[in-house]
Amino acid sequence: MRIIKLTNDTKHNLLESLLKRSTNDYSEYEKVVADIISDVKERKEEAIFEYSLKFDKCITTKENFKVTREEIAFAYQEVDAHFIQVMKNAAANIYAYHEKQKRNSWFDTKEDGTILGQKIIPMQTVGVYVPGGKAVYPSTTLMNIIPARVAGVSNIVMTTPAGIDGKINPATLVAADIAGVDAIYRVGGAQAIAALAYGSEMIPKVDKIVGPGNIFVALAKRAVYGHVSIDSIAGPSEILVLADESATPRYVAADLLSQAEHDELASAILITTSEELAEKVSDEVARFVTVLERREIIQKSLDNYGYILVAPDMDSAIEATNEIASEHLEILTKNPFDTMTKIRNAGAIFLGEYSSEPLGDYYAGPNHVLPTNGTAKFFSPLNLDDYVKKSSVICYSREALEKVHEDIELFAREEGLTAHANSIHVRFEA
Repeated sequence: MRIIKLTNDTKHNLLESLLKRSTNDYSEYEKVVADIISDVKERKEEAIFEYSLKFDKCITTKENFKVTREEIAFAYQEVDAHFIQVMKNAAANIYAYHEKQKRNSWFDTKEDGTILGQKIIPMQTVGVYVPGGKAVYPSTTLMNIIPARVAGVSNIVMTTPAGIDGKINPATLVAADIAGVDAIYRVGGAQAIAALAYGSEMIPKVDKIVGPGNIFVALAKRAVYGHVSIDSIAGPSEILVLADESATPRYVAADLLSQAEHDELASAILITTSEELAEKVSDEVARFVTVLERREIIQKSLDNYGYILVAPDMDSAIEATNEIASEHLEILTKNPFDTMTKIRNAGAIFLGEYSSEPLGDYYAGPNHVLPTNGTAKFFSPLNLDDYVKKSSVICYSREALEKVHEDIELFAREEGLTAHANSIHVRFEA
């Protein structure tokens, strides 16, 4: 991996490089996506089946569009029993973690008859997109469905593309069943997002769409946003390791490569105050790359977005870490909890040598759907709030309103909205 000194210039250049991975740089695909959405909106299943055949080489009909209970039962037979138990264990952790995020409606009452409050209501229907094809993501299936179930969403609909043989990966089906999905449809790509956003003959229109996907899925989610809600536009995976001389080079190298193997656009960054650690990590990375299965993807990822930055001191290292605002942040310092108190921007924070990033990906419980491309500065991980909505509650008695009606009328008149003022005034006419 390239080793460079951390300066204002190198930090600026790095941020510019990372931002180039944004979906805003794929405008040439926007018309294709817009046409697919428009077509599905108009012709529904007829268009969906045509696109599934065109893009996924999968023959889909109304008879096999929806996954049956028999298919799910057969999937359980195809998946290793031990892995099923592991998924159930992970699901229990995810469920327990998100249970702690629950918030209740509240009401505040005063003696003069004023009642103010907030009513929290789960969404009615949520659509979960799970990538398919060669990819297998039972972990993502659990992470997107379980919080919706905990939040109390009434109807959880999942879409995922099938293979050429028309089958969906059995581990994905088992994970969806463990998580508590209500219905699964074999459709992927922009056509799936369009079906969820506008509804079809068989797929209900949803209130919100969550889940990652390729560039066509990302652009489709962006296109339908506003008509339905979405979680976020997911970018390529990222990891940043913040370390001092106490870190173990082999651990650091292994953790950096855990994200570099995702795709050529993934970023893996080490920021350290130790030149010795930087050299040793670079050597360990080189050794790992020769033996790991996805070595070609890893090498391209490192060539494109792999960096080791040597900072003059820990304060400079932390400042750069906050500027980058990585999706995954590992802190491997002498006192990681103390270092964490100075971190403002990160999707998920992993503390200490035995809290490597895959722990969060699969098992610990916190959601692994995280903000990318610097958006951790203003976005949060997927959580229970993503599946509920809030309504303000306002109730004033005559006594309470009488105390403030002249103030409200003045406010309205100052804004030139006399009908607003009149709506209050008529209640206190002589």
